[in-house]
Amino acid sequence: MQPMRRRHRGFPLLCLSAALLVAAAILPGTAVAEGVTPSEARRLRDEVKDMFYHAFDGYMKYAFPLDELRPLSCQGEDSLGGYALTLIDSLDTLALLGDKEKFGAAVEWVGKNVRFDINKTVSVFETNIRILGGLLSAHLIASDYATGMRVQSYDDQLLHLAADLAQRLLPAFDTPTGIPFGSVNLKYGVDENESKITSTAGGGTLTLEFGILSRLTNNTVFERVTKNSVRGIWSRRSKLNLVGAHINVFTGEWTQKDAGIGTSIDSFYEYLLKAYLLFGDEEYLYIFQEAYKAAMHYLYHDPWYVEVNMNSGATVWPLFNSLQAFWPGLQVLAGDVDPAIRTHAAFFSVWKKYGFTPEGFNLATSTVQNGQRSYPLRPELIESTYWLFKATRDYRYIDIGRDILTSLQYGARCPCGYCHISDVETHKQDDHMESFFLAETVKYLWLLFDLAAGPDNIVENGPYKYIFSTEGHLLPVTPEIALVDEHCSYFGAFCNGGADHGYGTSASSTHQKANYTQFNDIQASSSLYSVSNMFTTRGYLKGVCPGLTHAQKLGMSYSDEESNVIEQTSESHEHHSESAVESRVEAQSSNIILISHPVASQHDEVLESKSGSGDHADIAVTADSDSMSHDNAGGSLGANTEEPTEDTTPTSKQTDEEIAPNFQSKEDIS
Repeated sequence: MQPMRRRHRGFPLLCLSAALLVAAAILPGTAVAEGVTPSEARRLRDEVKDMFYHAFDGYMKYAFPLDELRPLSCQGEDSLGGYALTLIDSLDTLALLGDKEKFGAAVEWVGKNVRFDINKTVSVFETNIRILGGLLSAHLIASDYATGMRVQSYDDQLLHLAADLAQRLLPAFDTPTGIPFGSVNLKYGVDENESKITSTAGGGTLTLEFGILSRLTNNTVFERVTKNSVRGIWSRRSKLNLVGAHINVFTGEWTQKDAGIGTSIDSFYEYLLKAYLLFGDEEYLYIFQEAYKAAMHYLYHDPWYVEVNMNSGATVWPLFNSLQAFWPGLQVLAGDVDPAIRTHAAFFSVWKKYGFTPEGFNLATSTVQNGQRSYPLRPELIESTYWLFKATRDYRYIDIGRDILTSLQYGARCPCGYCHISDVETHKQDDHMESFFLAETVKYLWLLFDLAAGPDNIVENGPYKYIFSTEGHLLPVTPEIALVDEHCSYFGAFCNGGADHGYGTSASSTHQKANYTQFNDIQASSSLYSVSNMFTTRGYLKGVCPGLTHAQKLGMSYSDEESNVIEQTSESHEHHSESAVESRVEAQSSNIILISHPVASQHDEVLESKSGSGDHADIAVTADSDSMSHDNAGGSLGANTEEPTEDTTPTSKQTDEEIAPNFQSKEDIS
C-alpha cells in the first residue's frame, strides 16, 4: 500500500475481471458453500464490526484529536500532520457500516475544525491517500442522498478542505521531470534541503484522488500534474518495460534499480489500472498493459514474485514482502484470476506459518528476513482475499478470512485497540496502530463476510460502482467523475456531447439520474463485447496519424536512461509560485502528442501482443445481464488467462518446501 511500503506470456483483456461474472451469478442469501452459512458469515461480520468499534472508540477516547492511537498505553500521538488523521481516514468506513450518527458527527467536526494552513512538512504520498482520499470519499457520500448517508447540515466543507490541501501539495510537483518531491511543507512549500529522491509509488499513486478533485472543482491542474508524474516515471522505464524503486525527481536518474511489485513500487501498478477503470482513460490502460506484461515475464516465478534489476532482468532479491499481497486482488480486477489464486495461496501459507505475514520472508531460506520481522496490521492479504472471494465465491476464502480474524483477535488485540506485531515469531506487541487499520484492514474483512452473508452495503447494493483507492477509500464511478472534457467512460457514462463542457457542469448534474439508468443497462450487456469492441467506443484522441505504434501515438516512446538525465544542479533551483507550477504543467503537457488511431490498427496490436502465447488459450466468458448487476465497475468484461495444467486448489497446510521454491540466497546471486 505504501511506498516505504518464469515466464508468463498470456495477457488478459483489461477492464474488469470476467471472473466477477461468476461471482454475481451466486444469489445472495443462499448458503455460500459447504459448511459456510449466511448466519455464520453474519456472525463473523458482526465480530469484525465489534473489532472496528473497539479500535475506533479507543482512538476517540484516548487519542482524538491527535493523529493516531497508541493502543497499549491508551495514549495518542501525532504522526502525519496533527489533524485527526485516524478520524478522517475512518470516515467512509463509518458510512460503510451504516453508522449515520457517528458519520454525520465526524463529518461536521472535520468541516469545522480541521485546517491545513500549518507549518508542517508532510509526505505527499501519505497525505494524498489518507487525508485527501478520506475527505473526497466522505464528501461524495455525505453530499449525495442516493447513498443513504446524506448529512443534512453538510455544505461541501470537506470538498473545500480537500481543494485547499491539494493546492498546498502542488509545489511538490515543480520539478524538471514532473515527478513530485516526496515531502512538502503545507505552509511554505518545498524546503530547499528537501531530498530529490522519491519512490515510484510516491510519484505514481496520486492520480485517483487528484483526478476526482479536478472533476469536482473544475480545476484541471490537479489531474494534469499527476498524469505528468506518471508519464515522467514511465518515460524513464528500462528497455524491458520495468521501473525501479527510487528516482531522482530532478535528473530522472534511477537511484535504486530493483524492480518488483512490492515495497516502493506496488501502488504504481495499482493506480494505472484503477485510473483507467475510474476515468476511462486509455493512456493509463495502455501503460498498465505494458507494465503488467513485463512484470509477469520478469518478476513472476509461479507462484512467487522476486525483485530483478530493471535493466538486465537478473534476480537480485528472492524475497516476499508483505506489500506484494495486494497483487492477486489487482489481478482479479485485470481478469487474470488463475495466477492470482496460486499466488494468494502461497502468500497465505506464510501467514499460516507465523499467524501473520512478516514484512519480509526470504524465499531462499524459508525464514523471516532479518530486520523485517514485524506485522504492522497491513490489509493487503485481506484485500486480495475479498476480491478472490468476490470473483470465485469459493468457501476457502471465508475460511482464510476466519483464520485472519482469529489471528488479529488473539494476537493483536490490546486494551484500547489493536497493536502492531513487532515479531511474527514471538507475537510481541508494539504500542502503535496506524490509521489504515480502520480504513482498510477492518473494512476489507467486514466486506468479505458481508458478501458471504448476503451483502447489504453501499459498495455491493448502492447506486454506484466503486473503485477502492490504495487506502481503501470508496471512489464512486459516477457520471460526474467519469466525464472528461472530450470523452466519456466506456459503455454509457454520461456525456453531454460537447467539448466545451468542463468537469462538474450543470448539464451533468441535470441529467445524472436519467443517464445512470442507461449506464447500468449498458453495463449489463458489456459482457457480450469482444476485444475489438473495446476500442470502438472512444474518439477523444484527435487527428489521424497511421503508421505509428501505440506508444508513439501516446508520446511514450522509449529513450535511454542516460538521455533522460537533466544537467541541472540543486543550487540553480528556485521555488516557484502556484502559477509557475501550472505553467510548467502546461509546457510539459504540450510536449505529449495525443493523436487518434484507426480501430483496426489498435486491435491488431492487441492481437500481436498475444501472438507469442501459443501455450495459453483465450477464454471467452459471458453472462446474462442480471448476474452481473453488482460486480462490474464499468467496462467490457473479458479475460485471457492461462489454463491451469494441474490442480491449483491450495491446501490448508503447506510444508516449507511448498512455501519456498529452489531460490539461491542473495549472497549466491551475482
